[in-house]
Amino acid sequence: MRFLTLITLICLASPSFADDVVPGDIFDGGKLLATGGVSQVEGAGGGGLASWAMITGYGTRDGVGANIHYTAVPLANYSLQSAGIAVGLFDRLELSYAWQGFDTHNVGALLGVGQGFTFHQNIFGAKLKLVGDAVYDQDSWLPEISIGLQHKENDRGAIIAAVGGKNSVGTDYYIAASKLFLAQSILVNTTLRETKANQFGLLGFGGDKHNDYSSQFEGSASYLFSKRFTVGAELRTKPSNLGIAHEGAAWDVFAAYFLNKNLSVTVAYADLGNIAIRNGQHGAYLSLQAGL
Repeated sequence: MRFLTLITLICLASPSFADDVVPGDIFDGGKLLATGGVSQVEGAGGGGLASWAMITGYGTRDGVGANIHYTAVPLANYSLQSAGIAVGLFDRLELSYAWQGFDTHNVGALLGVGQGFTFHQNIFGAKLKLVGDAVYDQDSWLPEISIGLQHKENDRGAIIAAVGGKNSVGTDYYIAASKLFLAQSILVNTTLRETKANQFGLLGFGGDKHNDYSSQFEGSASYLFSKRFTVGAELRTKPSNLGIAHEGAAWDVFAAYFLNKNLSVTVAYADLGNIAIRNGQHGAYLSLQAGL
């Protein structure tokens, strides 16, 4: 929490961060439609799997944006739910919170923890924009670049230890670069994440095979058919720390429709690879986002 406090103080102390803000216009909604992205499964602004450099919401450098989201991912043998809230402050700082529930269904009985056993995770996130602007820097190759963290707390420490996990609490750190090519209607994003997380933290952090931070890649590309409709794909690599099963990369193909700046819906086909003792964990992905 000291890291979040430091980021807030740095940003609020910047002369350009909040000058001339009119209280009545605080939710100014001045950014272009879809440029805040949707809600990533861990709560940050981005795609479904990848965190983007852009700050969530539609607040400009003189305003604030906020959203809530609900995401459901029914897989072949499991299901994942995520709900949360994110706030973008003056197009510079993003703060987010997400709750996740991971239901093991019948696999829970096979693992000896009980049918329908559910892992829960709280995720507290912060993202700070460093340089660039994905929209307005069209005459430059410099992308928008941000750094961020996601602090994750899992409530199933005993089970995590039983399957070889070293901790039920961990923190991911990342740097993201996003570039929008308006003339070509193409958005690309690359993120480098330092993490110990097993299955995004749902199975804890570190393991009997590896217990050190590793560098993982997140990539996104999307094409905007119109200002309201975009399709794309994402890839996210993950560490394989646990001896019970190899953990491979996750990927998705998605379509997002922005009804307006207050409501969007994302549908996708997602493949999360192997989870615990079950391979081929793929299925639908549905996410709803509402905000200001």
